[in-house]
Amino acid sequence: MCIFPEGKLTKTGDMNPFRHGVSEIVRRTPAPVIPMELRGLWGSVFSHGDDSHWPRPIHKGVMSRLTLAVGEPIDPAEATPEALQRIVTELRGARK
Repeated sequence: MCIFPEGKLTKTGDMNPFRHGVSEIVRRTPAPVIPMELRGLWGSVFSHGDDSHWPRPIHKGVMSRLTLAVGEPIDPAEATPEALQRIVTELRGARK
């Protein structure tokens, strides 16, 4: 299962604080959590970016190129919103 722990689309491209949904999920069904970062969504038609209108200009393409950064699995007991946000921030690399 994949969840977006921010609970809503960002208005700025920065991450919103992670919510506690993942904590509830692992409390009910403990399983390793694999943190991931989707790159390339900001500015696509799925974001609130200034150039996110549909249809996008042909020279930019209809969709952004998306990549997925995948972290190491972590123990469910350590999968707090704060820990996951720190890890996902690291997966974002130099991007802010």
